[in-house]
Amino acid sequence: MGEAANKLCVAEIASLSAGDEELVQAAREGDDAAFEMIFERHRLRIARITSRFFNRQEKIEEVVQEVFAKVYFALGDYSRQRGSSFAAWLTKVAINSCYDELRRARRRPENNFSSVTEDETLFLNTRLKDENAADAEATTISRDLASKLLARLDADDRLILTLLDGEEMPAAEIARALGWGVSRVKVRAHRARAALRRVLGEFL
Repeated sequence: MGEAANKLCVAEIASLSAGDEELVQAAREGDDAAFEMIFERHRLRIARITSRFFNRQEKIEEVVQEVFAKVYFALGDYSRQRGSSFAAWLTKVAINSCYDELRRARRRPENNFSSVTEDETLFLNTRLKDENAADAEATTISRDLASKLLARLDADDRLILTLLDGEEMPAAEIARALGWGVSRVKVRAHRARAALRRVLGEFL
């Protein structure tokens, strides 16, 4: 029946509601339509993760495209036997791509962050002095404002706070994604919160 008979075509894969592993295998064998299905299946989740780090839609789209380009050329490196699902592996690629972009941004001072507006400063000043308010780090109501404040932190601090508070990832999962030890994640989180408090203190 030939080699073609030994490979699932995309239509057959779809009809079987194929999992990621089948799609990855098909994409490895040169089936570009299978990779398109991977992209469509995961792009919104990767965009959501990316949007935790960047405000501008064009930047989010740029990083998402970068993530899937890296994934396409690294499919041969992925192995389920290493203990991680494809989704977890893809998340790791996305987080590291965001991390790389954050570090590049810190080397471009003119693009680091926008100025905090007077209204945002007033909100922060009022909120931080309100004894009845909840923790100011967790109650910032403006996403733009939160991003501006986080942009004042270094890449490691911003990454950790975004994953811990924005994605609500446990320390052990962050450690696996970044290739860090759990203790390093916890120490970095402590330092990051202290750094954010210093930034918030500028508005008191």
